[in-house]
Amino acid sequence: MPSSPSGTDRPTGNRADWLRGLEVAHRGLHGPGVPENSCAAFEAAIAHGMALECDVQLTADNEAVVFHDFTLERLTGHPGAVIDHTAAELGAIRLTDSAERIPSLSAMLSLVAGRTPILIEVKSRRHWPVARLCAAVERALRTYPGGAYPGHIGVMSFDPRVGQWFRAHAPQRVRGLIYSEYEKPGLAGAIERQVAVWRARPDFLACDVRALPARFTARQRARGLPVTTWTVRTPELRQIALAHADAPTAEGAGVKASGA
Repeated sequence: MPSSPSGTDRPTGNRADWLRGLEVAHRGLHGPGVPENSCAAFEAAIAHGMALECDVQLTADNEAVVFHDFTLERLTGHPGAVIDHTAAELGAIRLTDSAERIPSLSAMLSLVAGRTPILIEVKSRRHWPVARLCAAVERALRTYPGGAYPGHIGVMSFDPRVGQWFRAHAPQRVRGLIYSEYEKPGLAGAIERQVAVWRARPDFLACDVRALPARFTARQRARGLPVTTWTVRTPELRQIALAHADAPTAEGAGVKASGA
């Protein structure tokens, strides 16, 4: 069995080096009248010179839609679970306080069309059809009109099963692991992170900025893994992210001022 990642073994290649120095818009550049994970939020981020982070959920007909929550109520006012609706049904639902609708991942990719890098967070929980959602994401990427998607893409998750799936079924995809040393401090959290890195074999990491600076993150950066942060919401957290990671994932007051 291979040894678990430590401070001595180094990842092969630099497939995720394009992440270094990026400014990433958390769920797009959203705000009043521009809902998170909407086409308007993605266009606003591109106009601001930012890369994109988005979330994907599985539909009843095994498609990937761009949506954060497992249920619809907070973001649409509709009851029910996302997975109980088809992609067409979800695409007809309006996001609260806007004319925006829930986009499919395929529609979002066509909108962005390689103009800026994208980080796709695959949502998951313990008893969840992770493989079906991973397959839906890969299908959207593979069937992009005209051939392969023309820009940088990273697929990431808190769930190491996502990294395992892409390593086995789509090894060309750059994959990331999300974690929080802030929410899971101590020995148990440290062991969990080491096991998750060993299972997922990520090309990059996405860490909770509230824990920085942190030994685990510093050790993984020293191994050569680029590190993004979540979620930078204040100028103070932005400075911490810039000092101890490679790409802040920001929203609100944490976003770099235009022209700064």
